[in-house]
Amino acid sequence: MKVRTQSRRSYAALIVVLSSALVSAQTRVVAPNNKYPVSEDVQLGRQAATEARQQLPVMRDDLVTSYVEGLGRRLVAAIPPELQHSEFHYTFDVVNVREINAFALPGGPMFVNRGMIEAAKTEGEVAGVMAHELSHVILRHGTAQASKATKYEVGQVAGAILGAIVGGGWGQLISQGTQFGLGAAFLRFSREFEQQADIEGSQIMARAGYDPQDMANMFKTIEKQGGAGGPQWLSDHPNPGNRYDYINREAKLLRVSNPIRDSRAFDQVKDHLRSLSPAPTTEQATKNRNTGRRTSNDTRTPTGRVQPPSSSYRTFDEGNLFRVSVPSNWEEIQSSNSVTFAPDGAHGAYNGQSVFTHGMEFGVARNESHDVQTATDELIESLSQGNPGVRRQSGPASVSFAGRRGLRTILSNRNEATGQEETIAAYTTQLRNGNLLYAIGVAPDAEYSSYRNVFDRVAGSVQVNDERGTR
Repeated sequence: MKVRTQSRRSYAALIVVLSSALVSAQTRVVAPNNKYPVSEDVQLGRQAATEARQQLPVMRDDLVTSYVEGLGRRLVAAIPPELQHSEFHYTFDVVNVREINAFALPGGPMFVNRGMIEAAKTEGEVAGVMAHELSHVILRHGTAQASKATKYEVGQVAGAILGAIVGGGWGQLISQGTQFGLGAAFLRFSREFEQQADIEGSQIMARAGYDPQDMANMFKTIEKQGGAGGPQWLSDHPNPGNRYDYINREAKLLRVSNPIRDSRAFDQVKDHLRSLSPAPTTEQATKNRNTGRRTSNDTRTPTGRVQPPSSSYRTFDEGNLFRVSVPSNWEEIQSSNSVTFAPDGAHGAYNGQSVFTHGMEFGVARNESHDVQTATDELIESLSQGNPGVRRQSGPASVSFAGRRGLRTILSNRNEATGQEETIAAYTTQLRNGNLLYAIGVAPDAEYSSYRNVFDRVAGSVQVNDERGTR
């Protein structure tokens, strides 16, 4: 459950009060000419957002996402009436990468990098970057800029947009699958549009109760940042010139009494992020998510003839849920409820069901009893329902799993796809929210001796982030 401290209605009421503090001398911003209908923004943004969520490591962390969503809703409530578009659907995702960056897509989807939150000194600085990005959306800068470019087709640019987001050599690889290289037309704005977003964003900040000087301060931080931090944002958001000065001049026209600087929620999020493993770069994370990954809709029947586990290992990050190291010749196969790591030839389908002959599956099961032994018994019972041949061999035995006390139960089964007898090692432990984290290692009986230590090593490598619970 996501808890917000104020409803959208109370935000809107607060904005009305704060708006009275603004003077009439504020700079007037007019949306540029745009030959595309608003529906085009919505369609393009929705498609590109879907692609981004598939490729980027979006955080699944209630504390962080609830905070950013609440901040985003507060800013949306401050959009002036003449720039509101009822068709737009505003969403706010946090990306687990280290660069100081954020981007918003036509029609409302916004992505905020973890690195930007970590670099911010105040909540107002986070609000400033988000207000700037929100202004690009409501002024429809993406399709306005595309109006000046070659005619495009919406269905063919999502990959190119993501390539522009990622940047560098890996971004070019993503864009190769698209017919038109128009990522820059939607995300890399002209200096004129950048200045418009600065000014309109300043006004939205003030209406929401923040001091626009915080936006100027954050931009100065970005410009001073070197290495992996600043350049990507600067390449997407060219400095119109004297940015710090003109934002501060606008701030003086937008007198805000008792502006919001920090909040308890901001401090909590900053402390929480410091407790997590360091975020990778965008390019590292995108490569990791696309090397050796596929989905579970594989219709091939597994052959059961596979290479033995490699002695070298590589690490996968499952969003912000857990990290695990597996043999480097195992692929990751994602499904809606679990993730499986298996060598080529070990995973496929049989009689419409997803099956695997070698490897490990990870997942989380609800645990109403909040007792790891009872939950383990229930997990094994559910395995037996889908695999009538499952029998207990031994256990449970106490082992280390995911850095905490866990159980290992050894099972036997006859694999219907290959007809082979197989051994199953089921690892279970309890998360802080009470649910059961499990890993199921599978190998044919004749090969289990060479897999047993591998399963133990993989289970021991798991690092779970469940300070606030796993959903």
